[in-house]
Amino acid sequence: MILGDICTRGCRFCAIGKGKPVLLDPEEPRNVALSVKDLGLQHIVVTSVDRDDLPDGGSAHFAKTVFWIKSLNPGIRVEVLIPDFKGDESAVETVVRSGIDVLNHNVETVPRLYKKVRPGSVYQRSLDVLKAAKSIRAEVLTKSGLMLGVGEAMDEVMATLRDLREMKCDIVTIGQYLQPSTDQLPVERYVTPDEFQQLKADAQQLGFRHVESGPLVRSSYHAWSHVN
Repeated sequence: MILGDICTRGCRFCAIGKGKPVLLDPEEPRNVALSVKDLGLQHIVVTSVDRDDLPDGGSAHFAKTVFWIKSLNPGIRVEVLIPDFKGDESAVETVVRSGIDVLNHNVETVPRLYKKVRPGSVYQRSLDVLKAAKSIRAEVLTKSGLMLGVGEAMDEVMATLRDLREMKCDIVTIGQYLQPSTDQLPVERYVTPDEFQQLKADAQQLGFRHVESGPLVRSSYHAWSHVN
Protein backbone atom coordinates (compact mmCIF):
# COMPACT_ATOMS: atom_id res chain seq x y z
CA MET A 1 0.00 0.00 0.00
CA ILE A 2 1.40 3.35 -1.07
CA LEU A 3 0.53 7.03 -0.52
CA GLY A 4 0.67 6.75 3.27
CA ASP A 5 -1.64 5.10 5.80
CA ILE A 6 -4.24 7.84 6.33
CA CYS A 7 -7.27 7.93 4.02
CA THR A 8 -9.30 11.00 3.06
CA ARG A 9 -12.52 8.96 2.66
CA GLY A 10 -14.72 7.38 5.31
CA CYS A 11 -15.84 4.04 3.89
CA ARG A 12 -17.83 2.22 6.56
CA PHE A 13 -16.30 -1.20 5.87
CA CYS A 14 -12.65 -0.22 6.12
CA ALA A 15 -10.39 -0.09 9.19
CA ILE A 16 -7.71 2.18 7.66
CA GLY A 17 -7.29 5.43 9.57
CA LYS A 18 -9.10 8.51 8.32
CA GLY A 19 -7.92 12.09 8.60
CA LYS A 20 -5.32 14.51 7.25
CA PRO A 21 -2.57 12.60 5.41
CA VAL A 22 1.12 13.37 5.63
CA LEU A 23 3.26 14.54 2.70
CA LEU A 24 4.21 11.96 0.10
CA ASP A 25 7.51 10.15 0.52
CA PRO A 26 9.44 10.78 -2.73
CA GLU A 27 11.59 7.69 -2.08
CA GLU A 28 8.60 5.37 -1.71
CA PRO A 29 8.32 4.29 -5.39
CA ARG A 30 11.94 3.13 -5.54
CA ASN A 31 11.82 1.57 -2.07
CA VAL A 32 8.73 -0.44 -3.02
CA ALA A 33 10.54 -1.69 -6.13
CA LEU A 34 13.58 -2.69 -4.05
CA SER A 35 11.33 -4.63 -1.67
CA VAL A 36 9.69 -6.40 -4.62
CA LYS A 37 13.16 -7.34 -5.89
CA ASP A 38 14.24 -8.64 -2.48
CA LEU A 39 11.12 -10.81 -2.32
CA GLY A 40 11.64 -12.17 -5.83
CA LEU A 41 8.04 -11.60 -6.83
CA GLN A 42 6.60 -12.37 -10.26
CA HIS A 43 3.23 -10.63 -9.70
CA ILE A 44 2.72 -7.64 -7.44
CA VAL A 45 -0.47 -5.85 -6.40
CA VAL A 46 0.01 -2.18 -5.49
CA THR A 47 -2.84 -0.38 -3.77
CA SER A 48 -3.28 2.83 -1.79
CA VAL A 49 -5.44 4.92 0.45
CA ASP A 50 -7.61 7.62 -1.12
CA ARG A 51 -5.73 10.91 -1.43
CA ASP A 52 -8.38 13.45 -2.34
CA ASP A 53 -6.07 16.12 -0.93
CA LEU A 54 -3.70 15.74 -3.90
CA PRO A 55 -4.50 17.46 -7.23
CA ASP A 56 -3.97 14.22 -9.16
CA GLY A 57 -5.21 11.90 -6.42
CA GLY A 58 -1.76 10.31 -6.25
CA SER A 59 -1.79 9.00 -9.83
CA ALA A 60 1.72 10.26 -10.62
CA HIS A 61 3.01 8.51 -7.51
CA PHE A 62 1.39 5.29 -8.72
CA ALA A 63 3.08 5.74 -12.12
CA LYS A 64 6.50 6.33 -10.52
CA THR A 65 6.05 3.20 -8.42
CA VAL A 66 5.20 1.14 -11.49
CA PHE A 67 8.19 2.61 -13.34
CA TRP A 68 10.61 1.60 -10.59
CA ILE A 69 9.08 -1.85 -10.13
CA LYS A 70 9.34 -2.60 -13.84
CA SER A 71 12.85 -1.12 -14.07
CA LEU A 72 14.28 -3.18 -11.22
CA ASN A 73 12.22 -6.33 -11.86
CA PRO A 74 12.14 -7.14 -15.59
CA GLY A 75 9.33 -9.47 -16.59
CA ILE A 76 7.22 -8.86 -13.49
CA ARG A 77 3.45 -8.34 -13.80
CA VAL A 78 2.13 -5.27 -12.04
CA GLU A 79 -1.46 -5.00 -10.89
CA VAL A 80 -2.73 -1.78 -9.35
CA LEU A 81 -5.80 -1.40 -7.16
CA ILE A 82 -6.61 2.27 -7.50
CA PRO A 83 -9.03 4.78 -5.96
CA ASP A 84 -11.48 6.59 -8.24
CA PHE A 85 -9.35 9.79 -8.42
CA LYS A 86 -12.68 11.65 -8.12
CA GLY A 87 -13.42 10.70 -11.71
CA ASP A 88 -10.40 12.50 -13.19
CA GLU A 89 -9.79 10.63 -16.46
CA SER A 90 -6.35 12.20 -16.90
CA ALA A 91 -5.33 10.65 -13.57
CA VAL A 92 -6.64 7.28 -14.70
CA GLU A 93 -4.69 7.67 -17.96
CA THR A 94 -1.48 8.42 -16.04
CA VAL A 95 -1.76 5.07 -14.30
CA VAL A 96 -2.98 3.07 -17.30
CA ARG A 97 -0.08 4.28 -19.47
CA SER A 98 2.54 3.61 -16.78
CA GLY A 99 3.12 0.03 -17.94
CA ILE A 100 0.67 -1.82 -15.70
CA ASP A 101 -0.70 -5.24 -16.64
CA VAL A 102 -3.93 -5.13 -14.60
CA LEU A 103 -6.01 -2.17 -13.44
CA ASN A 104 -8.29 -2.99 -10.52
CA HIS A 105 -10.91 -0.66 -9.12
CA ASN A 106 -13.49 -2.15 -6.80
CA VAL A 107 -17.13 -1.13 -6.93
CA GLU A 108 -17.36 -2.93 -3.53
CA THR A 109 -21.16 -3.07 -3.29
CA VAL A 110 -24.42 -2.50 -5.15
CA PRO A 111 -25.47 1.07 -6.02
CA ARG A 112 -28.35 1.21 -3.51
CA LEU A 113 -25.93 0.77 -0.61
CA TYR A 114 -23.30 3.33 -1.58
CA LYS A 115 -24.43 6.03 0.87
CA LYS A 116 -24.39 3.49 3.67
CA VAL A 117 -21.21 1.62 2.74
CA ARG A 118 -19.11 4.04 0.66
CA PRO A 119 -19.97 7.65 1.59
CA GLY A 120 -17.93 9.99 -0.61
CA SER A 121 -17.87 7.53 -3.51
CA VAL A 122 -20.19 7.32 -6.52
CA TYR A 123 -21.20 4.06 -8.20
CA GLN A 124 -21.29 5.42 -11.74
CA ARG A 125 -17.96 7.14 -11.23
CA SER A 126 -16.39 3.80 -10.30
CA LEU A 127 -17.85 2.20 -13.42
CA ASP A 128 -16.50 5.10 -15.48
CA VAL A 129 -12.97 4.48 -14.14
CA LEU A 130 -13.06 0.94 -15.53
CA LYS A 131 -14.58 2.14 -18.81
CA ALA A 132 -11.92 4.83 -19.19
CA ALA A 133 -9.09 2.36 -18.60
CA LYS A 134 -10.31 0.17 -21.47
CA SER A 135 -10.80 3.13 -23.78
CA ILE A 136 -7.25 4.36 -23.08
CA ARG A 137 -5.54 0.96 -23.47
CA ALA A 138 -7.78 -1.76 -24.82
CA GLU A 139 -5.24 -4.48 -24.03
CA VAL A 140 -4.97 -3.68 -20.31
CA LEU A 141 -6.89 -6.14 -18.14
CA THR A 142 -9.51 -4.51 -15.93
CA LYS A 143 -10.74 -5.96 -12.68
CA SER A 144 -13.28 -5.15 -9.99
CA GLY A 145 -14.60 -6.67 -6.79
CA LEU A 146 -17.71 -7.03 -4.67
CA MET A 147 -18.08 -7.84 -0.99
CA LEU A 148 -21.32 -9.49 0.07
CA GLY A 149 -23.14 -9.45 3.38
CA VAL A 150 -23.82 -5.73 3.84
CA GLY A 151 -27.51 -5.81 2.92
CA GLU A 152 -27.53 -6.45 -0.83
CA ALA A 153 -30.02 -8.69 -2.64
CA MET A 154 -28.84 -11.27 -5.15
CA ASP A 155 -30.69 -9.64 -8.03
CA GLU A 156 -28.79 -6.43 -7.22
CA VAL A 157 -25.51 -8.33 -7.28
CA MET A 158 -26.33 -9.74 -10.70
CA ALA A 159 -27.30 -6.28 -11.97
CA THR A 160 -23.94 -4.95 -10.75
CA LEU A 161 -22.09 -7.79 -12.48
CA ARG A 162 -23.92 -6.96 -15.71
CA ASP A 163 -22.91 -3.31 -15.30
CA LEU A 164 -19.28 -4.36 -14.94
CA ARG A 165 -19.43 -6.43 -18.10
CA GLU A 166 -20.93 -3.47 -19.95
CA MET A 167 -17.76 -1.60 -18.96
CA LYS A 168 -15.79 -4.50 -20.52
CA CYS A 169 -14.43 -5.51 -17.11
CA ASP A 170 -12.36 -8.69 -17.54
CA ILE A 171 -11.98 -10.05 -14.01
CA VAL A 172 -14.24 -9.98 -10.96
CA THR A 173 -13.73 -11.05 -7.36
CA ILE A 174 -16.67 -11.77 -5.05
CA GLY A 175 -16.13 -12.32 -1.32
CA GLN A 176 -17.73 -12.15 2.11
CA TYR A 177 -17.58 -8.91 4.10
CA LEU A 178 -16.09 -9.45 7.56
CA GLN A 179 -16.34 -6.67 10.15
CA PRO A 180 -12.79 -5.48 11.00
CA SER A 181 -13.85 -4.03 14.36
CA THR A 182 -16.92 -2.75 16.18
CA ASP A 183 -16.32 0.65 14.57
CA GLN A 184 -17.25 -0.66 11.11
CA LEU A 185 -20.52 -1.89 9.65
CA PRO A 186 -21.89 -5.10 11.14
CA VAL A 187 -22.28 -8.15 8.94
CA GLU A 188 -25.89 -8.37 7.75
CA ARG A 189 -25.61 -11.93 6.44
CA TYR A 190 -23.12 -14.72 5.81
CA VAL A 191 -23.42 -15.88 2.22
CA THR A 192 -23.22 -19.66 1.80
CA PRO A 193 -20.49 -21.42 -0.20
CA ASP A 194 -23.19 -22.74 -2.55
CA GLU A 195 -24.37 -19.19 -3.24
CA PHE A 196 -20.81 -18.12 -4.04
CA GLN A 197 -20.46 -21.01 -6.46
CA GLN A 198 -23.73 -20.10 -8.15
CA LEU A 199 -22.58 -16.50 -8.50
CA LYS A 200 -19.34 -17.72 -10.06
CA ALA A 201 -21.27 -19.74 -12.62
CA ASP A 202 -23.63 -16.84 -13.34
CA ALA A 203 -20.73 -14.38 -13.71
CA GLN A 204 -18.91 -16.73 -16.07
CA GLN A 205 -22.06 -16.87 -18.17
CA LEU A 206 -21.87 -13.08 -18.46
CA GLY A 207 -18.47 -13.43 -20.12
CA PHE A 208 -15.88 -12.48 -17.50
CA ARG A 209 -12.41 -13.75 -18.37
CA HIS A 210 -11.90 -14.88 -14.77
CA VAL A 211 -14.20 -15.09 -11.72
CA GLU A 212 -12.98 -15.63 -8.15
CA SER A 213 -15.93 -16.22 -5.83
CA GLY A 214 -15.90 -17.53 -2.26
CA PRO A 215 -16.19 -16.54 1.41
CA LEU A 216 -12.50 -15.67 1.85
CA VAL A 217 -11.94 -14.06 -1.56
CA ARG A 218 -10.43 -10.56 -1.58
CA SER A 219 -9.14 -8.31 -4.37
CA SER A 220 -5.66 -9.81 -4.43
CA TYR A 221 -6.71 -13.40 -3.62
CA HIS A 222 -4.84 -15.65 -6.08
CA ALA A 223 -4.25 -12.51 -8.18
CA TRP A 224 -1.42 -14.11 -10.15
CA SER A 225 -3.78 -16.78 -11.45
CA HIS A 226 -6.33 -14.30 -12.81
CA VAL A 227 -4.17 -13.37 -15.79
CA ASN A 228 -3.04 -16.83 -16.90
